[in-house]
Amino acid sequence: MRTLRAMPAMEPFGVDVLASPYTDAVGSIVDRAFVASAMRGIDAVLHAATLHKPHVESHSRQAFVDVNVSGTLNLLEEAAAQGVRAFVYTSTTSAFGNALTPKAGEPATWITEDVAAIPKNIYGVTKVAAENLCELMHGLFGLPCLVLRTSRFFPEDDDLPERRDAHEDANLKINELLYRRADIADVVDAHLRAVEKAPTLGFGRYVISATTPFTREDLAALPTRAAEVVARRVPGYMDVFARERWTMLDGIDRVYVNDRARRDLGWTPRHDFASSVAKTARGEDYRSELARAVGKKDYHRAR
Repeated sequence: MRTLRAMPAMEPFGVDVLASPYTDAVGSIVDRAFVASAMRGIDAVLHAATLHKPHVESHSRQAFVDVNVSGTLNLLEEAAAQGVRAFVYTSTTSAFGNALTPKAGEPATWITEDVAAIPKNIYGVTKVAAENLCELMHGLFGLPCLVLRTSRFFPEDDDLPERRDAHEDANLKINELLYRRADIADVVDAHLRAVEKAPTLGFGRYVISATTPFTREDLAALPTRAAEVVARRVPGYMDVFARERWTMLDGIDRVYVNDRARRDLGWTPRHDFASSVAKTARGEDYRSELARAVGKKDYHRAR
């Protein structure tokens, strides 16, 4: 919404369950009448409403089904009825679930859109179900619909205490840009490009993550010798890490690959591990201006 409102040609209409300077209508996508009202006159839909993985601890499984599945169906059906030209669904790389983690002694996994999803919790199950609804509605009504499986882009602290305790926040997030994170500015750009491309592409799923420096040849070493591989791919990072008293991850178990999104969407992410290390070396904040402006919002805890 921040980006769209800064674009003169756009007339964005923001919907959220919480009031904010960027919210035009307060309500839930579970409410079909509310969705129908909000959809009037809309040309394209960016559907980012969801219960997230951290909500697994605070919300019921039924709530996940209500919001992530039924809410998505409400939006899709009303969008089809309205004849919108593009529907972009913000999904998650968490949808891959158990497919992300290799067995002990195996190489790191190379995650592209061709990897079959094996959801491991209600969050993943409902996100995959919503993706399938998008594909169904495209098939039934020709609704141009693209699914973006985004990696981590939230600025909030990691939900796992062992990860929070092992690394300073900036250290952890820069490390994650190697294989499982994107800057929010690049995620926004991917969504805007998806809106443009949806009418031509029709339907598709895309991994949205920072461009990794790794290749398939690195996969065998990454689970146990990550620092060695990173030093080979991004020479000089160790000097910056030493100055900041940062550490590299002991091992990396998966690599998200964004090749298809860059090819089909014409997407060029600008933030990655190497650029973030370079910014840190210059004494600059590694995050984009948008990431700094958005800041931490935390997750709503209401049931």
